[in-house]
Amino acid sequence: MLLVGLTGNIASGKSSVARLLAAHGATIVDADLLAREVVQPGQPALERIVALWGDEMLNPDGTLDRAALRQRVFGHQAELDALNEIVHPEVADLSGRRVDEARERGDPIVVYDVPLLFERKLTEQFDCIVLVDAPRPVRLERLVRDRELHEAEAMKMIAAQMPAEL
Repeated sequence: MLLVGLTGNIASGKSSVARLLAAHGATIVDADLLAREVVQPGQPALERIVALWGDEMLNPDGTLDRAALRQRVFGHQAELDALNEIVHPEVADLSGRRVDEARERGDPIVVYDVPLLFERKLTEQFDCIVLVDAPRPVRLERLVRDRELHEAEAMKMIAAQMPAEL
């Protein structure tokens, strides 16, 4: 099995590349989807988030208020680090299980779509790495347009990631 790391900054086009690879038969494991899964009601990561920052991180239905959490952590490195320490180990465990399942099925190519591949020092786990990039103004425009974020909030999210130029 060929294990490919697919990475790039937020709104760079990783999902579009993943869809193209999937259309050609690759199995996709998406870290962003896994991150949403591990913070569902009843999951330990959500319980730890609420324990750390309080019930104001929850919507009335008990789901994570992603907007409140973004406002709390982006632009505040210590807060973002705390969130990453909660979510990333859970995502790593779940992604490992999904890759193992693909290996057991005999899937020939598995693409792990993971935005923070370099930041989390995951390069050694992959047979090859594909980096997707787009200019910062394009990524900003996509975040504002597609995710309906305020420009200032989008800029904080962009600033929180490693620049592609490094």
